[in-house]
Amino acid sequence: MTTSNVSWRQFSFFQVEKVRDVHDFESTPDVFKATLEISTVSSSSSGVLVADIHGSIHVLNRDFESVNSWVAHVGGRVTHMVERKRILVTLGEEDAVRSPILKIWDLENRDKRSGSPVLLRSVKVQLSNRPHPVSTVALSASLSYLAIGFGDGSVLLYRHLDQSLTNSAGLTALPKPRTTVQTLYLFVVTTNRVLSYQASGRGSGAAAVVVDEVGTGLGLATMDHRGKDIIVARDEAIYVCGTDGRGACWAYEGHKSSIYTHHNYVVIVTPPFLPTASAADITKVTLFDPENKLVAYSGTFTEGIREVISAWGHLYLFALRENPTSEKLDMLYTRSLYPLALNLAKTQGLDESSVAGIHQQYGNHLYNKGEYDAAMQQYIQTIGHLQPSYVIRKFLDAQRIHNLVNYLQELHSLGLANSDHTTLLLNTYTKLKDVSRLDSFIKTESRRNSTDSDELPFDLETAIRVCRQAGYFDHASYLAKKYERHEDYLRIQIEDAENYKDALLYLRKLGADAAESNLARYGRAMLANLPVETTQLLIDLCTNSSEISSPEVEEMSIMASKTTATAPSYLSYLALNRTSVVDVPPPSPSIKTVKPGDVVSQKESTHETSRPSTPPPTTPTTTKPAPAPVKQLSPRMYFAHFVDHMDQFVIFLETVALRRWGQSVDDLPRTLPPSDPPVDEKADQLDQVAVWNTLLELYLTLPNPKNDTSDAKDFKEKAMRVLNSDTIPYDPTHALILCSTRGYTEGLVLLWERMGMYEDVLRFWMDREKEGTAPDASAEVVKHLKQYGPGNPQLYPLVLRFLTSTPELLSRHQEDVKDVLEHINQEGIMPPLGVIQVLSRNSVASVGLVKEWLMTRITEARSEIQTDQEWTNSYRMETTAKLKQVQDISDPEHPRVFHVTRCSRCGGQLDLPSVHFMCNHSYHQRCLMDNDTECPNCAREYSVIREIRRNNERLADQHELFLSEVKENGFKAVAEGFGRGALNLARVDEVAS
Repeated sequence: MTTSNVSWRQFSFFQVEKVRDVHDFESTPDVFKATLEISTVSSSSSGVLVADIHGSIHVLNRDFESVNSWVAHVGGRVTHMVERKRILVTLGEEDAVRSPILKIWDLENRDKRSGSPVLLRSVKVQLSNRPHPVSTVALSASLSYLAIGFGDGSVLLYRHLDQSLTNSAGLTALPKPRTTVQTLYLFVVTTNRVLSYQASGRGSGAAAVVVDEVGTGLGLATMDHRGKDIIVARDEAIYVCGTDGRGACWAYEGHKSSIYTHHNYVVIVTPPFLPTASAADITKVTLFDPENKLVAYSGTFTEGIREVISAWGHLYLFALRENPTSEKLDMLYTRSLYPLALNLAKTQGLDESSVAGIHQQYGNHLYNKGEYDAAMQQYIQTIGHLQPSYVIRKFLDAQRIHNLVNYLQELHSLGLANSDHTTLLLNTYTKLKDVSRLDSFIKTESRRNSTDSDELPFDLETAIRVCRQAGYFDHASYLAKKYERHEDYLRIQIEDAENYKDALLYLRKLGADAAESNLARYGRAMLANLPVETTQLLIDLCTNSSEISSPEVEEMSIMASKTTATAPSYLSYLALNRTSVVDVPPPSPSIKTVKPGDVVSQKESTHETSRPSTPPPTTPTTTKPAPAPVKQLSPRMYFAHFVDHMDQFVIFLETVALRRWGQSVDDLPRTLPPSDPPVDEKADQLDQVAVWNTLLELYLTLPNPKNDTSDAKDFKEKAMRVLNSDTIPYDPTHALILCSTRGYTEGLVLLWERMGMYEDVLRFWMDREKEGTAPDASAEVVKHLKQYGPGNPQLYPLVLRFLTSTPELLSRHQEDVKDVLEHINQEGIMPPLGVIQVLSRNSVASVGLVKEWLMTRITEARSEIQTDQEWTNSYRMETTAKLKQVQDISDPEHPRVFHVTRCSRCGGQLDLPSVHFMCNHSYHQRCLMDNDTECPNCAREYSVIREIRRNNERLADQHELFLSEVKENGFKAVAEGFGRGALNLARVDEVAS
């Protein structure tokens, strides 16, 4: 039990208003004018119920006008009323009945004849033969239990009232029902003690339990506003009793007339302390707020108090009206009673926004007093309702930065901070150099009371940025690594902390997809600081991206040897910016390239996978689905990073070609382990071409022959092996440009030969002869002519022109000129006139050089002309004879006489029937096939001619073919068309018809 003897503060939270008649504001309502006839008053859900001594009940509305009235107890009066769920229970007296009458009314339904509420039950209440008056009545909220107290101290309890009124049990004392979750209690208060009786639930039906050994008078006990405990008023104090015993008490001395509850207030009606003749009827009414420890109202009424009713949110005496909560708070603000205002707001059930406004007022009050720590505690309570900028501006001073940190931390823990708040908080940490609190902040996993455990209390991107700007790289990298901000982590390690080794390890753990984009950005800086390790990582990415994740960087077996030259950085395909993220040191001056036997890594050695001596054990295999294509990163995107690291560039390209495609410039046998097909075969082919094009240029560029002749020779040999290879997929055109740019003669000649550009080979040596740089250039021309000439006759006129271009050449190659002329003559490459035109372009070649050759050609030409004339005459005579024969056959006036006596097929003597053809062939009819209308002997010859003409006709209709031939050689195509008669040829079908 607790006792409060402290004087409570007094306020006037209520205003006294007189209840007036709506029709006459100068008078009270009609129903209260005859107060001596009113027997009892009660509040209900239907309105205020007023019963008189005549047995009538009136239902009043908010204007205290009667909306319904009926006679409840005929010839008597109503003594008690109680209502729940629009069910009214009345107890009253009636004529000719000694015992009280209990009636139950349905206020929601009315009798059709009388208009009064429907009477549900009516029963006489009697415990013994000797009746006793009713002192009080109580009804449970569920209408299941009704308790009636009598003047002799006995109690009548009705169970299941809503179902039956016949079952009852007797108790002593005065009950008041109390409902818990599953249990219903009755508080019993007498003048001697306070008891508690369990009416329902587990353990019900046992004897009543004494709660307090001291009781109180009639009308001085009531339930609190929560319906949990009973409040008992005595002369010395007010007590609160629960089912477990006496609880709190408040000292309030003096005689009490009655006690009531109105919301959270306790209403006490007391007579004056010193009764006098002038103050005999003066009554004092006091309203206590036990939770906030204040007196909300205290006033006296000269007329006295008959009844106190709590209805429609007001307390009628009749009547007191409560002030609005805002006015109550204003009273407290003027007296700086902010803690009391907060308690009042809680009991009045104000919303969170209103409570936050009180905290703001309280915080402002403390801030103005200079109590910044206490003020910040109040401002923290306003988070979510007050703009953070209002508080932040007040505490930006350096002396109050600790308070600002607390506010910002709470703002983040509630998940209401934005990026600006995060920036400000982290800047305060760094300004205070409070590393421990900074650690605690960035390691916070989630917001307070957040259902999402992955929801951070701060903006991650802002936190990383501020930590970087303040120089707290460890904290920034911690956040980036923990929350998988790969780009941020690598940017911190490389650009800020310059921790390249950790960055390389992190890249290995990321996997191919994430490492691809980040290496494209930071690859050059990492090569400048960790060339060997970075090169190995790039090799792994481009050859076996599914296995790059490794806890440590693998030590490369491809080591670099030394040379004294530096690699130039002007590769034609590396169009890039030479600026780097960090200062790039000069590249290593020496390189050792990769061979198929070099072990790049133990698990991926192509040498081990190609051992033929011990075949793998054969095991039964089952048919498996084709492997899904695997994406392998393109090595082309990393070429630019090696612009200052040519030694590593060669290693990178050679290793990628070897491990990815099994290609090498060495002739050692090699095989590849089984691998998945690429996702994009076309892109993979482009990668191969780019790798070998780049390698070829490096071979022709590195090292400088002036500095290291042996290395230059090795690279030239590798370049020649690349050009000679039938399996390496380099671009011949690109290789041709490279060889020409670098002056690599052997490569140029080889490429021209492989590409069938034999004329370029000859012209190359011709140019060398003209330049005088090669003494045996003309011999090379003749040599290559003998090599390429048989398949390329167009080369002979070119060489002939070259050999006769200067007297020196002609004097050295007179026999070669004769051989060329003889070959031209034998193959018919040029007519004699063309040869004369070639030789006569200058005065180098004399007539004597070709005199004998010309005489021979003229004699042969004359012989050919004579032969052609003889053939022409023969064709003319044959044509004349054929025309004469056709004329004779087609002459209708000269019949044809057949003198043939033997069959042209069987050779036998002709007999009838026989068949004669106009071509002078005759046959037995039996020797001919049915429906055979042509001469069998001539049909074969004619069919060949007809087939030739049909082919010519078909070709004449294929216009696209003719046009394509015209594009290639227009004159030749048109001439052949005329020769075939395709432009004016009569159709075979027309001729036949």
